[in-house]
Amino acid sequence: MTTVASRAGRSRDTLALIALSAPALVWYGLFMVVPLLSMFYLSLLQWNSLVGAPHFTGLGNFSRLLGDPIFWVAVRNTAVHLLATLPIMIPTAFLLGYFLSRKPAGHRILSVIFFTPAIVSASARAMMFTGIYQQDGIINTFLRAVGLGEFSHAWLADPTTALWTIVAVDLWAGIGFTAVIFAAALSAIPEDIYEAARLDGARTWTIVWRIAFPMTRQFVGVMLMLQFLWLLLTSAQNVLLLTQGGPGSASMTLSYFLYDQAFVSTRVGYSQAIGVVLFAVGLAGTFVIRGIFRRADR
Repeated sequence: MTTVASRAGRSRDTLALIALSAPALVWYGLFMVVPLLSMFYLSLLQWNSLVGAPHFTGLGNFSRLLGDPIFWVAVRNTAVHLLATLPIMIPTAFLLGYFLSRKPAGHRILSVIFFTPAIVSASARAMMFTGIYQQDGIINTFLRAVGLGEFSHAWLADPTTALWTIVAVDLWAGIGFTAVIFAAALSAIPEDIYEAARLDGARTWTIVWRIAFPMTRQFVGVMLMLQFLWLLLTSAQNVLLLTQGGPGSASMTLSYFLYDQAFVSTRVGYSQAIGVVLFAVGLAGTFVIRGIFRRADR
């Protein structure tokens, strides 16, 4: 009798769980799974105009993509963008986050200052940096003022610096935001641990990297993963507003290449093939980052 009652109770619990989670599952299916499957389906079509009829081409878009020299330029630029930004952003943000977590004088004001770049709209940010990078902008004016005028030039129009201007904008916008989030995580570390380390003679640098970092390593891994995906998938906005992928294709990233093919060239199927590549790179990068941080905890 008890067994029957327990089984009935478990069944009621299961039904209640299904009823409570059903709306979330339906929402996830309609707005997450269906669009993702649509991307894979559209990547198999030759669809060169929204008003034209699509034709099934199988893996033709992917074959064409692998033979497209602009695609490989975008791959290289995306790799440079990520490898130049993340190793600077994450350690710098962690150090600033540790500084804020120690609650120095004026730390609330500093938190607001650090967080402010993240709430500046992309268009306003682009206008601001366009002015900074101009021939008579802040950078060139400063270089001329200190006698280094020969180094001043059109930063956005120079193929050797165009991509680096995008990197600089992402660093400016991302370091402070990430630092504030790190500060929240670091503030959860008990003060007694820091005090014990100081009594043992540990210096600040040792405390940061031998105590604070190991205790928040998994959180750092999550932030690294999120920033990796953000830079990979949303670089199009800064590239569009600052350089339009130029000069030539010097600042073309995969994210902007997708935008260009979808909304400028209206090659819908081809653009979704790029989207599938971005999805695969993002998924692979996520697993690599998780694997690295998991092995570090063993």
